[in-house]
Amino acid sequence: MKKHLLIPGVVVAAVFCVFTITGSSKNGKNVAVTFTKDVAAILYQNCAECHRPTGVAPMSLMNFKEVRPWARSVKERVADRTMPPWFADPKHGQFANNPSLSQVEIDTISAWVDAGSPKGDEKDLPPAPKFVEGWVIGTPDLVLSMQEEHAVPADGTVPYLYFRIPTGFTEDRWVQAVEIKPGDRRVVHHVIATLEDAQRKRIGGLGGITPNKTAIISPPGSARLVRAGSVIVLQMHYTTIGEATKDRTSVGLIFTKERPKIVLAGGNAINTGFVIPAGVANHEVRASTTFKDDTYLYSLMPHMHVRGKDFTYTAVFPDGRTQVVLHVPKYNFDWQLDYELKEPLFLPKGTRLDCVAHFDNSTGNKYNPDPSKSVRWGDQTWEEMMIGWYTTVSYLDPSAKPSVASSSGSER
Repeated sequence: MKKHLLIPGVVVAAVFCVFTITGSSKNGKNVAVTFTKDVAAILYQNCAECHRPTGVAPMSLMNFKEVRPWARSVKERVADRTMPPWFADPKHGQFANNPSLSQVEIDTISAWVDAGSPKGDEKDLPPAPKFVEGWVIGTPDLVLSMQEEHAVPADGTVPYLYFRIPTGFTEDRWVQAVEIKPGDRRVVHHVIATLEDAQRKRIGGLGGITPNKTAIISPPGSARLVRAGSVIVLQMHYTTIGEATKDRTSVGLIFTKERPKIVLAGGNAINTGFVIPAGVANHEVRASTTFKDDTYLYSLMPHMHVRGKDFTYTAVFPDGRTQVVLHVPKYNFDWQLDYELKEPLFLPKGTRLDCVAHFDNSTGNKYNPDPSKSVRWGDQTWEEMMIGWYTTVSYLDPSAKPSVASSSGSER
């Protein structure tokens, strides 16, 4: 998957991206596109992060032998645009981490597959990307782990559990990248990492991971502040798999080498009091938050469970203007994406961020566990949530701040 910068998580899984084209030589004759000359470079750029032997995707696509059996499936998935996964409505906003393939790329994939997916000359093969074994972010500067293994039973429901990991920091540290690495990925559905002080008061967050997102990487020049004496608290959602196992999740950190110009923080608009009636196919739930200070909005991540249908963020400015910042018309629980704005959006003091979600609790929703029952807020997947997560940025260096005119936009 093409990956831009940040990820509050899932981060990031099975992406089939193969680039092919039929070109012309200098004498006007068609030139066959091959894996070595044309396909491998695009795979390395867009797919290898997940599609490698130790990646989160179900198969590796690092060489011709691995790719060839999946060629027709690759064509099908990119042609219907289910891969790479991206759900933002293009009518609203531009996003820096949009991995969508161009129509030319999709057409050339089809042409390569239809031509029999030729390998080509080995001398045309570009160097394969290099990855740090076992880590998406690269070699961590520090790895902190749960103090003890936790035994996960073979079956049944495991309530959310919380594990405290002291950082031992004697001074404030700036963190540029975070990776949460489960001990047994099979049973870890998701993790949310927050920060507390010695009195157990929440003082910040590190982000979270979902099945498709394992790392939180801040953009160049930016970081998250972890204060001296902080304790990392992991909210662990375990799911049973039919066999007993043990998990000891770790957190890898990469620190900035110098004071950052940009500081990342965040929050949410949340509604915990809703009731989704049984059998209703389009139930609306709303949540809002109002910013008390001038704010720059960096990214958005809607969160619902399997009845989630669509989600919209709208900024309502103090002068009455409104702007749809993100519209996700087909929410997909399996791909909980973080949508990074191409330019941070300036929200002046008093701006309200409205979040509107719709849920499908009908028999028409094939993922619905039980359409005969009303649904309320709850931690488990068969219950529901409505959270409009967002990430904000503040600027320690004024020169790094984007112009208000270019970031606020307008829409009524």
